[in-house]
Amino acid sequence: MASMVGTKTPPEQQIRQWFQALYAAWGQQHWWPAQSRFEVIVGAFLTQNTAWVNVEHAMRNLRRARALSLDGIRRLTLRELEKLVRPAGYFRQKAERLKNFVAHLDRNYGGSLDRMFARPIPELREELLALNGIGPETADSILLYAGHLPSFVVDAYTRRILHRHGVLPATADYEDIRALFERALRDQPLPRFTVAAERAWEPHPPSRMSTAERTAEAQNFNEMHGLIVNVGKYHCRKPFPLCEGCPLKPFLPEKGPFDLTKKLKPGKNRAD
Repeated sequence: MASMVGTKTPPEQQIRQWFQALYAAWGQQHWWPAQSRFEVIVGAFLTQNTAWVNVEHAMRNLRRARALSLDGIRRLTLRELEKLVRPAGYFRQKAERLKNFVAHLDRNYGGSLDRMFARPIPELREELLALNGIGPETADSILLYAGHLPSFVVDAYTRRILHRHGVLPATADYEDIRALFERALRDQPLPRFTVAAERAWEPHPPSRMSTAERTAEAQNFNEMHGLIVNVGKYHCRKPFPLCEGCPLKPFLPEKGPFDLTKKLKPGKNRAD
């Protein structure tokens, strides 16, 4: 896969350089902030089309109701669940999708997440994608963050950063982007964290899920996605980026970031 702007640096190498720079500056991000695998799964559903702060409100409601568990979701009526997850938006769809997921787990795995995550990754991913309300980003979030399985998560921040750096257009196919990051990071050692760069935010504190044991490959995917999230939230914003202070600024094209409203052309650069 060639870079979109005619650079001689292969895209896989660019991704590895980003990983080195981001981790050296910011270190571990402790993503996903959760205490259990099921809490991650609930968050993966609730975060669809909303900001994380709204998810946190809904999660607090579920904790207060002692419903942030498989048994808790089973116990609630659909109307009760809708009320609790309302802060996350699209609450009717999300409540129904949570109920459907638990029913699927009960029907096919006897309610056991261990049994579900023991399936081969490609087969389980296809199974998740076949469920109502689970697209590629949600499926990969469940696999990576709840199952600790190596399946890279592509989100809107990833697309935006790739486009502005001229690596791939924001409209690139999800699977192409996922494959690029997995090729780039699969066999890489975890970079060394040097010193925390000055910033106006802090990573999430360590949680049971963020510190759980996982393979080196899954750890790389976990860390890179968490780093990308914070680049997108605090620097690579829409519509205007705040490049100052971003560890990825040195990797931008000479004339600055590409405009998200314009198409990238293979083999072209900003001077053409």
